[in-house]
This record gives sequence, structure tokens and C-alpha cells, in this order.
Amino acid sequence: MGYARRIPDTKQQEIQLPVTIDCAVLRAAQRIYRTYCVLHPKRNRQPCGIAINRKSKRGQLIFRENPVLLPGESFVSTNQLEVEIH
Repeated sequence: MGYARRIPDTKQQEIQLPVTIDCAVLRAAQRIYRTYCVLHPKRNRQPCGIAINRKSKRGQLIFRENPVLLPGESFVSTNQLEVEIH
């Protein structure tokens, strides 16, 4: 009896889990992103999101897919930045 060799799937499926973000953090991230878009209208690279400090609301654009965050930081993806807050 022969065993079939199992070949691992090289394409991993990404699981999109809903992430809850504080409204103030989201607004600050949207403000940072809007400022970037105004100052760099002919941008070559699209950022993946923003790493933002939850206390100070200061943030930095992230151009890597897997950012390394400091303690106290949250990552807001560009998909989440498009959500409007009323």
C-alpha cells in the first residue's frame, strides 16, 4: 500500500477578522492619510495603512504589509480609512 505525498498549499488564505478601532484613533489616522494625499497627489506608492499611537494620536504611514508596531500603537489599514464617521 502506497501513501500519497501531501503537498502543502503554498497559497495561504487570509482571514479578514473585523477589528474594532477607537473612533478618535480612526479620525486621527484619516486626518494623517488625507494630509499625505494632499501633499503627495502624484504618489507612486500606496501606503498599506497607518501606525498610530493610541494616546498621543500621532501616526506614521506604513508601506509594508506586515508592520511591526510599538507597544501602545494600533494599525489602521487603508481599507479602514475609507470608512466615514458620522
